[in-house]
Amino acid sequence: MAMAYAAMVLAGLALVVWGLPAAHRLKSPWDLVASFAVLAGVVAALLGALLICVPNFFAG
Repeated sequence: MAMAYAAMVLAGLALVVWGLPAAHRLKSPWDLVASFAVLAGVVAALLGALLICVPNFFAG
């Protein structure tokens, strides 16, 4: 499962790397899509890092 969590971190970082410049480069309303991609990327990267460090965090 650690590989899946690492993939989640990498996908989140990829969204952030794409979304930050795209949010400034794209015209409205597409800049909102890039901004939400950055938000989703940050959430995915943090969640993946949490699950790598504490694998049974949501198990109870």
